[in-house]
Amino acid sequence: MINEKPKYKRILLKLSGESMMGKKDFGIDPDFIFYLGNEIKEARKTGVEIVVVVGGGNIFRGVAGSKEGMDRTTADYMGMLATIFNGMALQDALERINVTSRLQTAFEIKEIAEPFIRKRAIRHLEKSRIVIAGGGTGLPFITTDTAAAMRALELNCEAIFKATGVDGVYSKDPKKDKNAKKYERITLEEAFKSDDIGIMDNSAIDLCRSNTMSVVVFNIYNSGNLKRAVLGDNIGTLIE
Repeated sequence: MINEKPKYKRILLKLSGESMMGKKDFGIDPDFIFYLGNEIKEARKTGVEIVVVVGGGNIFRGVAGSKEGMDRTTADYMGMLATIFNGMALQDALERINVTSRLQTAFEIKEIAEPFIRKRAIRHLEKSRIVIAGGGTGLPFITTDTAAAMRALELNCEAIFKATGVDGVYSKDPKKDKNAKKYERITLEEAFKSDDIGIMDNSAIDLCRSNTMSVVVFNIYNSGNLKRAVLGDNIGTLIE
């Protein structure tokens, strides 16, 4: 008999902005967002509580904007708005498949979302609602990876689930080096010190390391992987 009891009570799912593009070259792919919604729905059936943080790189990336001559603070705020666009798209997909969710933003946009209030977010999670945290931290110069680590800690999550296009963490880029070694388990210390492990930026890894927050790296493009990871199946890399 398959064990359907989740290994984790509450997790934070970190989705890249690029994942929202699906098969497109830019923007949002509605079909793939619908796929992501169903993956979250199936995982939620196990009883796990889920917070989602989405990047904005499919629409606008603050660092890239600043390299083109934009004021960095302005560019970063534009990137934060891009994460809210993605959050709205994911919320729409979830609601269309009857999954109750709440979009909370780091700065107030009361016409479309709730402000991020920690205790309110926890209450939503306890009521089996998906919480989508948009707008990063609301401050420039901070990546969405670091924002994800902060939200995971604030909301008492047990792990960050980093959704990627590869099946875990490798010693080198597996797309460039066929001899790259896959790690089933590494420490946060190793991930922080290694220049070859770029799964999250060092600020985010250091925050996880300082607060003993585990990170699960897995391939979101394989259907059912999120649920399997929540159940504790060894399908990616555990960084702890």
